[in-house]
Amino acid sequence: MLEVAGISKNFGGVQAARDVGFTVPQGVIASLIGPNGAGKTTLFAMITGFHRPDRGTVRFCGEDITGLSPEAIARRGMVRTFQLVQPFAGQTVRDNIAVGAHLHIASRADALAYAGAVARKVGLGDRLDIDAAALTVAGRKRLEVARALATRPKLILLDEVMAGLNPSEIEAVIPIIRAIRDEGVTVLLIEHVMQAVMSLSEHTWVLNQGEIIAEGTASKVVADPRVIEAYLGKGMAERMRAREAANA
Repeated sequence: MLEVAGISKNFGGVQAARDVGFTVPQGVIASLIGPNGAGKTTLFAMITGFHRPDRGTVRFCGEDITGLSPEAIARRGMVRTFQLVQPFAGQTVRDNIAVGAHLHIASRADALAYAGAVARKVGLGDRLDIDAAALTVAGRKRLEVARALATRPKLILLDEVMAGLNPSEIEAVIPIIRAIRDEGVTVLLIEHVMQAVMSLSEHTWVLNQGEIIAEGTASKVVADPRVIEAYLGKGMAERMRAREAANA
């Protein structure tokens, strides 16, 4: 469904992505993990048209979409969420979700009705008529997912939708993401909450300093020495290996 090939991006001498390539098949939940500053969000931005790559191509459902606008890509069925959730203040939850619905639904009444249906899927059905600015952090995260879902995507890219949530809130979001996939929407997520990655992801790529350094199942990549070093630093990784060797 999604094919990323040789994507590279340089910002003022800083290499944010270097020849990144991967393929996301239809119907899966996949994940992209890595330490802070690894280039994950920049990669999402290039895939969805918010940044144009210096080199490389992005193909979606067999079509080259490299360099298309975010709206053009969204109309083809690929959308993303954002780490910093900014609801339209002064508008209700229903109105916020309807913004996404208007991508394909012209009628205001129909868009609002569809917004209600989407809200119920993410657990916001009882908060449709409150000001979106009054939502908790967990509620705003759900609203961000709902706005993306309202565009009727084939593929949704979720950027840290569980960041800032407590354990019980994370537990509540995991089945929502699984249900999105079960309804036919492919999911690619950036996530630091390893509990969610281990529970949800069928295939994981690890990005560090703009490059893919490992891929496979979540359980496989988290045990990879290169991944441990990327997250903990070389010194800590070496000490961990030394302790393991001493206890063997």
